Amino acid sequence: MKIRQAEINDIKDILALIKGKAEFDGCFDSLLATEQNIAEAFFSNSPKSWALVAEVDSQLVGIATYYNIYSTFKAKPGIWLDDLFVFPQYRKIGIGKALIKELCKVAKTNGCCRVDWIVARDNENGRAFYESVGAKIFEEVRHSRLGEVAIDDFLNKNL
Repeated sequence: MKIRQAEINDIKDILALIKGKAEFDGCFDSLLATEQNIAEAFFSNSPKSWALVAEVDSQLVGIATYYNIYSTFKAKPGIWLDDLFVFPQYRKIGIGKALIKELCKVAKTNGCCRVDWIVARDNENGRAFYESVGAKIFEEVRHSRLGEVAIDDFLNKNL
């Protein structure tokens, strides 16, 4: 197994991993990612996100996508782990932990105070996995979102 930063020639495999994650999450119908917008987001002159990939026998089998965040309370940067996914046939052999460990190295190298992410309440395997690497799961915090339509609606309201 090899963990490394994704490269531009990985785009097809990155999209396949993202599709696998969308299927796993039960939201394949909402997937809009294409090779073109992955290239722009991850490999442009001003990337919005990055990816670590897991390679087994020259095949990409896992991914951790992430981007920068900032903690005003700590006055330090952090990393948001957006997606962590390993193809089912490659689970339980340490790939997920290896991806998280490499992400922690990225965080340490960049002076980050933390790595944050969301795990679904009903994802017992995910919760157990994250706790096994030392993560604290905050039950009292609720995820909030303004989607594209809600942003447009709000901006068009008179206050």
